[in-house]
Amino acid sequence: MSSKKLILICLAILVGGILITVLIFSTEPEAQSEGASIETAILVDVVEAEKGTYAPTIVATGTVQPVEDVTLSPLVSGQIIRRDPAFTPGGFVKKGEVLLQIDPSDYRNTLELRKSELLQSETTLATEMGRQQIAEQDLQLITRDSLFGSNPLSDDETQLVLRKPQLNAVKATIEAAKASVNQARLNLERTTIRAPFDAHILSQNVTIGSQVAQGDALGRIVGTDSYWVTATVPISRLQWLRFPESTNDKGSMVHIENPTAWPKDAHREGYLDRQIGALDAQTRLARVLVRVDDPLATSEELEGAPKLMIGTFVEVNIQADSIPNVVRLDRDLVRSNQTAWVMKDGLLEIRELDIILTDNRYAFVRSGLEQGDMVVTTNLSTVSNGIELRTRSEESTTGSND
Repeated sequence: MSSKKLILICLAILVGGILITVLIFSTEPEAQSEGASIETAILVDVVEAEKGTYAPTIVATGTVQPVEDVTLSPLVSGQIIRRDPAFTPGGFVKKGEVLLQIDPSDYRNTLELRKSELLQSETTLATEMGRQQIAEQDLQLITRDSLFGSNPLSDDETQLVLRKPQLNAVKATIEAAKASVNQARLNLERTTIRAPFDAHILSQNVTIGSQVAQGDALGRIVGTDSYWVTATVPISRLQWLRFPESTNDKGSMVHIENPTAWPKDAHREGYLDRQIGALDAQTRLARVLVRVDDPLATSEELEGAPKLMIGTFVEVNIQADSIPNVVRLDRDLVRSNQTAWVMKDGLLEIRELDIILTDNRYAFVRSGLEQGDMVVTTNLSTVSNGIELRTRSEESTTGSND
């Protein structure tokens, strides 16, 4: 095939392609307008702001610890001859109950010896009192035989004649003997080791036959009347917490939970007891003590309630003082730079908020929102003042009118 014919064929193909393309575009259907209007307002959800008096709940974590924690130690030495069966780890004892008995034989003998020494001193005093009478008679004879009929002796000489130093020595011996008797009686009483309060036994280090000395650790006991929960809270929130002003007063109520160990609805009640006057060394938060009465739930009123265990971590929900004349706003609705989005007259307003306090769920707004303001809950990608908004209720109304 010659090059001339080849060129002609290519031109024919090119012209044919152009004609087909023009035909396709000339016969394409056009979209017809049916009166629809372009909706530019953004669809959002809103919630109405309500102003009132609200009590925040400050949530913190804490550690359970005993209020009364004692390591028992003997004040006298000896051999253990009796141990109460309740004095074992996990046991419970009442105040005054005998836990251990040290062999009292030596101390009982010592007491009898000290009593005999006291009796001997008292006998010596009776003898000395008889000598005192003789000494007074001798002094009267000396005075009567003197040249002028008066006492010719000096005061010191008179005291010696009347045996005053001897009398004082005997009296001192009696006082020392009485003190020895009291000490011996006290040591005898100390051979019986009793519970200083209603207690739960955590550890026991001795048993019958053990030889103990003064200061040895016999066991550890903790009081069962109440426990503390040591919790940490930000310093800024202390002003909203109420602590007792006297021993008969109670602080803010506290709701205690342990989600990892207790059933979902299980909880215990306590109250703020006091504030520790030092910050936590690691977190730099303020430390407070929450008192929980009857932590082991032994009373009928708390039957079935969960028991607190020393050393466990719990969640404490502290009921703070009520804040009047504020708007309570969900924390998720507080936008960046402490602002909120408000829909007013179909337009978006970005409001700056003055937040007094926030807890785990809410922000309490003093200014920036008023009663009845419609707060936007929908998250928007871009926002600016004046954007047109509409709600689902408005959309439904528009649809029904159509």
